[in-house]
Amino acid sequence: MSETLYERLGGEDAIGAVVDRFYERVVEDERVAHYFEDVDMQKQRAHQTQFISAVAGGPVDYSGADMEAAHDDLGITKPDFDVIVEHLDATLEEFDVDADDREAVLDAIAEYEDDIVTVPA
Repeated sequence: MSETLYERLGGEDAIGAVVDRFYERVVEDERVAHYFEDVDMQKQRAHQTQFISAVAGGPVDYSGADMEAAHDDLGITKPDFDVIVEHLDATLEEFDVDADDREAVLDAIAEYEDDIVTVPA
């Protein structure tokens, strides 16, 4: 039986470490940091770890808000979404996640793009 993406990523603890580094990068980026100014980052990191664990096939059920509802009032643009994705990809690479697994994570996130990007092009 082959490993799930979740297992290849190292499970919830490893995904949590990636998420922590990812948010360090994001909040240091002036292009997108404003989205997180009034956010409880501990809670945000926990939700993101749970979300990535779930979309990677882990034994985790995502219990956060519906993606569209959670992002509806944020005014996220396609270019800002792309910046966030670039940070996630770079962080996964920093943690030595191979290219195929990085692509699988990004593909899973991309399925939610229409719910996250709320400002028309």
